[in-house]
Amino acid sequence: MEVGQHNNMDNFTSNFLEINNIKLHFLHYPNADKPILLLLHGLTANCHAFEGLVNKGLNNNFELIIPDLRGRGLSSHPAFGYSFKLHAEDIIGLIKPFANREIVLVGHSFGGLLSSYLCYYYPNYFSKIIFLDAAPEMNPKTPLMLQTSMGRLDKKFENKDAYFQQVKNAPYVNFWDNDMQTYYDADIDINEDGTVESKSDLAQIIQIATHVSKEPFAMYFSSIKKDTLLISAEGEYNLSEPILPRYLARKAVNLLKKGELKTSEGNHHTMLYGEFAVEIVDWINQFLS
Repeated sequence: MEVGQHNNMDNFTSNFLEINNIKLHFLHYPNADKPILLLLHGLTANCHAFEGLVNKGLNNNFELIIPDLRGRGLSSHPAFGYSFKLHAEDIIGLIKPFANREIVLVGHSFGGLLSSYLCYYYPNYFSKIIFLDAAPEMNPKTPLMLQTSMGRLDKKFENKDAYFQQVKNAPYVNFWDNDMQTYYDADIDINEDGTVESKSDLAQIIQIATHVSKEPFAMYFSSIKKDTLLISAEGEYNLSEPILPRYLARKAVNLLKKGELKTSEGNHHTMLYGEFAVEIVDWINQFLS
């Protein structure tokens, strides 16, 4: 196991951990003697997806560890290129140095599905569980949503602003702010000829999503015996459908032994930003206090 550090910033460090010959990168917000929150992000995000929650004070009462599941930057292997089993082994390798500390597992969307897998196979590592818009089954529209994202990569744009304008005007996007622009900016470059170049292999992600959808997540959810908070986004996001339909949120809570449901007025992404992020940080503080 090799641990390295790339750069120091005001309140966090960007690190990597060499596990199974893979460099797993993560952000670390230290907060001595506080419970650790291990935050796992969604399928098409990176570790910066939680910046909204951090900016609204999530790190005031907790120490945060946020792995970059997409394997960007200097990673030698994109994390979504291998199985849940290997992925979980890497995550456990990452937190083993903190085994004597209380660790709360927090998963958003796809990260929530991975969290349920971790709870099933590694139940003793985590004291409590928080799901942010995660369900005991994958949204069947996920491959279609990802294919829609890929469709934009065939067009030409004058610059990134023109690309972002199309994103904002897409029929299935009903949000936008400066924070979210950095979210999208992490995924694309504009070449000199105006073509969009993806920094991520969305075709591979669709393949992985299809593979992951075969995991028995309902069984994983029903096995969780820890206190669990599930926060479901109320608003619609993609293809005029909620990314986590309400019946799936109810199903998730009914499967959990000690489940509590909160509903955010935001949608699948805006729940992590702005006023909705303030609400979620408050709920997390209350749940873990």
